[in-house]
Amino acid sequence: MQRGPGHLSHFILWLLFARTSADLPMCKESDYHFEYTECDVLGSRWRVAIPNKADTCTGLPDPVKGTQCTFSCSEGEFLDMRSQKCQKCAAGTYSLGTGVAFDEWDSLPTGFVTQGVTVNDWNAHTDCSNSTWTPKGDYVASNMDECTATLSYAVSLKKPGTVFFEYFYPDNSIYFEFFVQNDQCQSTASASRWMKISEKDWSQHTVELNKGNNVLYWRTTTYTVLDSAVKPVLLRNIAISGVAYTSECFHCKPGTHSTKPGSARCAPCPADTYSTKGATVCHQCEQGKYSEAGSGSCKPRPPCTNSDYFYTHTPCDSEGKTQLMYKWIEPKICNETIEGAVVLPASGEKKTCPPCNPGFFVTNSSNCEPCTSGFYSNGTACTECPVGTEPVVGFEYKWWNTIPSNMRSSILRPEAINSNHNTAWEVAGEYVYTTPGDQDTDYLMLILNVPGYSLPQSTVKDRERSELSRITFVFETICSADCKLFFLAGYNEWNNNIVERWNGSNRKQSYSYLIQSNSTVTFAWTFQRTGKFNTERKYSADVAKIYSIYITNVVGGVASQCRRCAVSSGKADSACVPCPAGHYMVNRTGECKSCPPNTFIKAQHPVGQAACIQCGPNTIRNKAYSSCLSDCTLDMQTRGGTLLRYDFSPLSNVTGFNSSPRFTSKGLRYFQHFRVGLCGKEGQVPATCVDNVTESGREVRGYVCQSTVVPSEIRSQSIVSSQPFLIGDSLIGVTTDTTLGGISSPHGLFPATSGLPDVIFYYKSSETTQACKEGRSATIRLRCSPTVTAKDHITMPSNCSEGTCDGCSFHFLWQSQHACPLCTKNHYKEIVSACIQGIQRTTYVWQQPLQCYGGESLPAQKVSACVPLDLWLKFGVSTGSIAAVLLVGLSCYFWKKTRKLQYKYSKLKMTTGGKECELPTADSCAIMEGEDAEDDLMDLTKKSFFTKMKSFSRERSSDGFDSVPLKSSSSLRQREEEDSDDA
Repeated sequence: MQRGPGHLSHFILWLLFARTSADLPMCKESDYHFEYTECDVLGSRWRVAIPNKADTCTGLPDPVKGTQCTFSCSEGEFLDMRSQKCQKCAAGTYSLGTGVAFDEWDSLPTGFVTQGVTVNDWNAHTDCSNSTWTPKGDYVASNMDECTATLSYAVSLKKPGTVFFEYFYPDNSIYFEFFVQNDQCQSTASASRWMKISEKDWSQHTVELNKGNNVLYWRTTTYTVLDSAVKPVLLRNIAISGVAYTSECFHCKPGTHSTKPGSARCAPCPADTYSTKGATVCHQCEQGKYSEAGSGSCKPRPPCTNSDYFYTHTPCDSEGKTQLMYKWIEPKICNETIEGAVVLPASGEKKTCPPCNPGFFVTNSSNCEPCTSGFYSNGTACTECPVGTEPVVGFEYKWWNTIPSNMRSSILRPEAINSNHNTAWEVAGEYVYTTPGDQDTDYLMLILNVPGYSLPQSTVKDRERSELSRITFVFETICSADCKLFFLAGYNEWNNNIVERWNGSNRKQSYSYLIQSNSTVTFAWTFQRTGKFNTERKYSADVAKIYSIYITNVVGGVASQCRRCAVSSGKADSACVPCPAGHYMVNRTGECKSCPPNTFIKAQHPVGQAACIQCGPNTIRNKAYSSCLSDCTLDMQTRGGTLLRYDFSPLSNVTGFNSSPRFTSKGLRYFQHFRVGLCGKEGQVPATCVDNVTESGREVRGYVCQSTVVPSEIRSQSIVSSQPFLIGDSLIGVTTDTTLGGISSPHGLFPATSGLPDVIFYYKSSETTQACKEGRSATIRLRCSPTVTAKDHITMPSNCSEGTCDGCSFHFLWQSQHACPLCTKNHYKEIVSACIQGIQRTTYVWQQPLQCYGGESLPAQKVSACVPLDLWLKFGVSTGSIAAVLLVGLSCYFWKKTRKLQYKYSKLKMTTGGKECELPTADSCAIMEGEDAEDDLMDLTKKSFFTKMKSFSRERSSDGFDSVPLKSSSSLRQREEEDSDDA
């Protein structure tokens, strides 16, 4: 580093007041050095001589006027203070002219400060003191945990300048930003803070600096919550210009050199060479030793082992033969001549070449060339597709005699990015495999680039129903440690997203990934033997193998087969056309037939009636015949026969909600954010989850999606959202059943509190993963809660705080008043009041408990005229009294009649004389004139007073005579006897 100008006031005072002593010798040039005074307001300064030691000599040169403060030298030059002119740096040294450089990181250079802090102030108990930037010799590395690590450097510029640095940023799980604060504490614009992912090599970054004080900040935060190894951000070669003049040149560090004067930087030494500090040339390592590029010393070569070589195959020769070749891993560092070393196996064994890959044919020179458009092959010869068929275009790699031209392999090791060792995957006939690396922590990458995707001619006009592309590969891993195989996809090889990861040994298996964006044109397979660094190679035998790779609908691809398609007309040269919407193609004929009602077609090439998929319950197909949807209305028949009608339209807008917060080992709080688009008419905006951290801005769209959210203040954002994925992209059906289409929603997850059944929406995702081989699914229970007015009252099972217990099946409970059936007449009753003052009121009230919302409203209260109760009471009493009197009178009347009849009967019986079966003689029923009424002789002792009184009453008959009671026969006979005695 340069020595900057200090405050020289005390030196000037010393010059003014130093006593002259004749005993001190005269100063030589080696006894003092020159420095400039501080600049005055006019921008001028003085050059003064400063003794190296006080009171050692006398006769220092007088101060002279110095250069202007704006004066500076160019790169590779320094300011000679004696002549005050710029001179070139000598060989073996370098200079930035008006700047400083930091390229040695054995420790933090003076002026640099690093510290680790928590992401959020609420978690004050998290210990981030060790989460800092760490010097690693040639570079400084960031932290790899959830803490925020900051590296800062304060510098004062005499004039506007720049800061330049190199960085390696391979992992988008880390947020990396660089910004500058000036005198006014103004920071760099947030948009320019974001560092881009490195591509292939170290990236370079330059920022302009203002004159005055500037504080430089490099800041990283890891936001991943998965248990995976994170690759740190590396930083090196920091250079700042505009600081001041440079009065000296700096020596090249060990491992570098400058061969000519006037160098601005030192060049690293190549492999197997070394250099010391201030070297002008690099020296070759001694016999039996080696060194990596940029080394300051050489190391003894270890004995060769089986891990130091690999095998491959040569291209096919004119005879159709290939040779098995063994090669040393380059650069070769082992020694095969010392004791215990293995030698390279003999090469040259000839074998029959494997066939060409499908879509290629064998030329006369035994090379493989692609078939032309409209032709297909199985790897031997090309055949034209017959009329009425079309080629199935793509890339299929199943034979590995050479690495395909659109594939390459490389080793990712940030410490040795520029290493010549780039052999990571090699061909082995039936598969491609990972070769032993220099270190077990190396990332062995196999990269496939495709130009884009093009739909077949028969589906090019029907993009909504067609599958853009799909990649399928067969692989195997054999490991003795904690190896990992990553599959990545993205728009370039250094900005890929991890699609899937496999740990440890995995048997031979197939994996398929659906490509949904035309910008996804790069795929990578990355294998790491272990994440634990060790200088010794322990796991070189761990290997990953890929047997086949097949990707469909690739632009410029080749065909391995042809398939039947519908034709535009009956002409022999008719072109293939897609079947109309809602039609499938009859196999072997090319005829299009209509699918049954309420079915959709999701197959890429709909052949056969099986391509027509029936829509689930209470769903209807869309106009494009590509999926089924719900219009948010539902009619449901209960077991009792009651019709319930639902309208979920108020819940149709996309709704977001979070899981309960969780914490990583460092205390970083995070939670899962879900977005749901329950239902809606055609054209409804789907739920979208995005990645707002990396520049890729990846997003997914569907009915239900999830992303990981970390509350943070980084990037001037309150929320950091990452790792989005789809849970449901198709609606299976809407029903009250707990099982549909292989998806279950057990009652036990959300115990019901009422007898009204829950309405369940079933969703499924087409994305498959290693953990979810059948894809993910989601169920949303809508439960009627008339008192819940919030539209986003969504909860998760109590035993699965993130909505899922297995990571594949998600379950949610949505309680809302809008989840209730629409109200009808059956949901209310009427209450009739008493008649008060001739008025009667009818009131309508809801049945309790209330289990409906919306629909019909309660009718208004009705008022009607009525007769009061007291009037009816009076009328009733009067009527009752009259009826009682009449009843009593009638009773007396009939009683009297009965007594008369009894009397006559008794009299008739007396006249019979006690003889049976003898009729009495006829008596006169009338009283003759002059006869005395003998009714007074009747026995009245057994008659009531009322009866006695009635017996004396006389009734005049209609003929003018008075009617008298009849006498009995015995009475008449006795009277006759009495009359005879008197005579």
